Amino acid sequence: MSRIHLFLLMIGVGLAVQAQERFEGYAAGFSHDVLALQVQLDRRNLSCNCVDGCWGMRTEIALVTWQTLNKEAVTGVPTAAILEKLGGDTNVLCQYTITTNDHAQLGPFPDDWEDRAKLPALNYETILEMLAERSHASQRLVERLNPACAWPNPPAGTEVTLPDCTPHLKPQKAGSIRISLGRMEVTVFNGQGELVALFPCSIARDKAKRPVGDVTIKAVAPNPTYVYDPQLFEPGGPKTTKRIIPAGPNNPVGQAWISLSLQGYGIHGTPAPEKIGHAESKGCFRLANWNARKLIQMASIGVPILIEEE
Repeated sequence: MSRIHLFLLMIGVGLAVQAQERFEGYAAGFSHDVLALQVQLDRRNLSCNCVDGCWGMRTEIALVTWQTLNKEAVTGVPTAAILEKLGGDTNVLCQYTITTNDHAQLGPFPDDWEDRAKLPALNYETILEMLAERSHASQRLVERLNPACAWPNPPAGTEVTLPDCTPHLKPQKAGSIRISLGRMEVTVFNGQGELVALFPCSIARDKAKRPVGDVTIKAVAPNPTYVYDPQLFEPGGPKTTKRIIPAGPNNPVGQAWISLSLQGYGIHGTPAPEKIGHAESKGCFRLANWNARKLIQMASIGVPILIEEE
């Protein structure tokens, strides 16, 4: 072996060691490298749900999907080389200054549905909730990145550090969509059959209310209202009057609604993004609001959706 070949081999070994060291312990707790990876994948519409800097199944699935799409070795293991291919870690955070307008947009979130129906909108309750949703992050991550702030409502003028999940890819129009009940995820394919988006979802708690088969998109509605039927929540109860719940991020169906051809079913946002990935809905498919807003840009009436067990 020549000196040049030996030198190149040593460089290769050194880079491999650096990659291992960089992500060492990535599955044990918070990691800035994992945060960077999550942001870069989210920018490509491959969502881990909430960016939190902690390795988990959703981040691994997003990484495996990226590796598959880019004809990389499918390992599900993060490395420095992968992060660099995605864009590195130097531009994944941004600074934001809280404004008086942010505070003006906050609103109450009463427990009683009749009180909710009287509000002009169901806005964010706290600045923490607002900033976490804007940055596609968990509230804990926002607190972690800004430990000196007076959470949950820092005053106007406070500068905070947030994940920057500004999309790098313009959402493509969906040619078809698949919903996996087993994996609890929505995948979007363009007109050429190429996967262009991955969004974790929640499904029905009751297995009998989990449909399987082919449906289509019947209607789309950004920033929808919600019809509250007390009999749906308390069958046989004393209350029977339906109420129109105003739009807003804390509306029960979040900031986007996609109606399916199957009566009563839809894909929609949620005011509780950190609960995504569980069997807890009454039948519909829930996404984090930011993913629901992306999906509604891709969706159009008549697009076929396959709901499958696995």
